[in-house]
Amino acid sequence: MSDGRPIDAELLARLTEIASMEPTVDLTKRDSYVAAAGWNVDAREVALPPEQPGAPAPNASFAQARAILTAYSFPPPRLIRGRFDPSAPLDGRAMLLTATFLWMHFELPVRVSRVIDETRSGEHGAEAVWGYSYQTLAGHIERGEITFEIIKTLDTGAIRFRIHSFSQTGHIANPIHRIGFRIVGRRLQARFAVESLRNMQQQVTRALAVAGHDNTGGEHAP
Repeated sequence: MSDGRPIDAELLARLTEIASMEPTVDLTKRDSYVAAAGWNVDAREVALPPEQPGAPAPNASFAQARAILTAYSFPPPRLIRGRFDPSAPLDGRAMLLTATFLWMHFELPVRVSRVIDETRSGEHGAEAVWGYSYQTLAGHIERGEITFEIIKTLDTGAIRFRIHSFSQTGHIANPIHRIGFRIVGRRLQARFAVESLRNMQQQVTRALAVAGHDNTGGEHAP
């Protein structure tokens, strides 16, 4: 979501610029961006409160996680803050991320590259999956794509939040920042993922409590 500052004309102009920026990777070659080819490939996930088996229920865990993911409120704010126009469609949404690494501050342009809304076969049976990816754009300190997915196993009601990505260090003009990022960059990627997973888990649990849902998707009696 927005970091609390108003969506003013200056930000809208910046987002318009970001919407037309060149991507840093060719996503038609997504399957070739693997560790053997020199890419950092990461995947982490966390369990979210379960629901009853079957399709995701309104206002229950999957739906709450989807709302949090759409609002981009789960990343650790000390590390990453995102600004965008919430009225813009999610698919293709331009986002301006601000990253803080030690003494370094970076503005990172990204764009939502796909929206995922499907049922697929998983290890434990059919899964409902919702999420999106965003790709890095020209001027970003990295090149690659990150994907966020909420996954429900329909037969059991188990739900998890998964983050997976492929990346390489991009062009960093400032030599001090370039050295600094090469030293701490991978640790910061891991920290972003771990804290984002934990934040999502905590925010979904709080949202369910406010909505009056228990951990199986049922509603508490009034």
